[in-house]
Amino acid sequence: MRQLPIRWKIMTLSYAVVIFSLLIGGIVIIANIQQKEEKELRIRSMNTARTVAELSDIRKAVQEPIGWKIVNPVVDEIRLINNTDYVVVMNMDGIRYSHPVKEMLGKPSTGEDEKPAFAEHIYFSKAEGEIGTVIRAFVPIKDSDLNQIGVVVVGNKIPSFIEIMGDLTKDILIIVVLTLLFGLIGSAMLANHIKKQMFQLEPYEIKRMHEERTATFHSMNEGVIAIDNKEIITIFNEKAKMIFNVKGNFIGQPIRDVLKDTRLPEIVERNKAVYNEEIKVSGKVIVSNRIPIKKDNELIGAVAIFQDRTEVTKLAEELTGVKNFVEALRVQSHEHMNKLHTIAGLIQLGKPEKALQLAFNTSEEQENVTSFLNEKIKNDAVAGLLLSKVRRGKELGITVEVDQNSYFAAFPNQLDQHDFVVLLGNLLENAFGAFEQIETEDKRIDISFEQSAYVCAVLVEDNGSGMSEEYLPRLYEKGFTMNKSEGTGYGLFLIKQIVDKGRGKIDLSSQQGEGTSIIITFPMEVEDELYDV
Repeated sequence: MRQLPIRWKIMTLSYAVVIFSLLIGGIVIIANIQQKEEKELRIRSMNTARTVAELSDIRKAVQEPIGWKIVNPVVDEIRLINNTDYVVVMNMDGIRYSHPVKEMLGKPSTGEDEKPAFAEHIYFSKAEGEIGTVIRAFVPIKDSDLNQIGVVVVGNKIPSFIEIMGDLTKDILIIVVLTLLFGLIGSAMLANHIKKQMFQLEPYEIKRMHEERTATFHSMNEGVIAIDNKEIITIFNEKAKMIFNVKGNFIGQPIRDVLKDTRLPEIVERNKAVYNEEIKVSGKVIVSNRIPIKKDNELIGAVAIFQDRTEVTKLAEELTGVKNFVEALRVQSHEHMNKLHTIAGLIQLGKPEKALQLAFNTSEEQENVTSFLNEKIKNDAVAGLLLSKVRRGKELGITVEVDQNSYFAAFPNQLDQHDFVVLLGNLLENAFGAFEQIETEDKRIDISFEQSAYVCAVLVEDNGSGMSEEYLPRLYEKGFTMNKSEGTGYGLFLIKQIVDKGRGKIDLSSQQGEGTSIIITFPMEVEDELYDV
């Protein structure tokens, strides 16, 4: 069975609400009118009773045996003038001296609520009679000496609910027609507005889309977290919970109460996207893309997509270390092969002493370099990288020397082995590249490490081609290179990213034709609040 469109459901519901409200409002209004009418009848009844009780003709006639012949005509006239349903005058024996039914004149009254009136009480009563519910006012009649000589009872019928509606039929009809008309128009406008807000979709379509979207987010292999412009979580998929090692339903909670280091609120504050930023969270290496969410050019929130690169980074670090050692061994093997050929030549020339001396020197030099790196550089990947670059420098005719006072034992805060290998590797490759366009006999690259409990500094200095001042402002731009044939433009860009990640500082000086010196300084400890976002 085909469902009724949402527009008609909304119109029907809102129209029913209008009718129900009109019904309740009408009942309340008519009840208020009835109460007001009853109050007015009380006042009118009491005023009429007092008027009759104060008439001198009534006082005289009520004491005479057949005084009703005088009293009844006078009372009828007053009753008509005051628009009262009935007025009954009785003497102290309860004999009626006036009554709307003439046959009741001269006969005693048997009413139960009349007794207090014969004891000089003035009061009201409400009773059910043949004509309906009646408000009755009781007033004693007194002579000139203030002695009670009778009672006046004035009754007025309270109009019923139906009677009041009958009197207001025309007004009610106008109100009902106008209310229903405007209710119909308003219902149609409301239905159209809601339908527009729902993108012209039916509820079952929205439900299906929500289920599909939720299933999609939870099946993604990336962590997804979204917040609104008040930093309230709107999306938190299962992969994100796995990455950040949390459990529970966080929708509707402030992001800062759930995670302190997502750096997602800063996107709302700055309204600027951040792509492919590597951050460390709970010991994990995470690549984060954080993007502001806008609607009609107005910021309404932010979304972050996280990828856990911990295992990949570990493998990359291992591969990087292996690659550096393999490169060092390759260069070393090539170098040793050349020296073996030289030693063999010296022996064939009949100079065994020189051949033996060359072998001793080669062995001693190799042992010195390896021993120095093992002692001063405590990380195998960095040591392997330096060893490979020293050997490669020999291949290229470049002296690569590590300062004998260097010392490196720990990575700066927020950086790891992978970062440092990328940083140092690019610095040295740029230094090698500085000798490609020049011819000089003394090609030299100096490397120095300095580390304390507070600072870690790296110096790479060469006497290569250097750079002119016009290039310096653009050095860290992505894709910018001075080596048009082989350069990628990513070396210094990656270096700058790593320096920013470690909250470090770059001091670069370069003179064209003289060389380049780069000093990078990192703080070993960084205040937590710099990372609490």
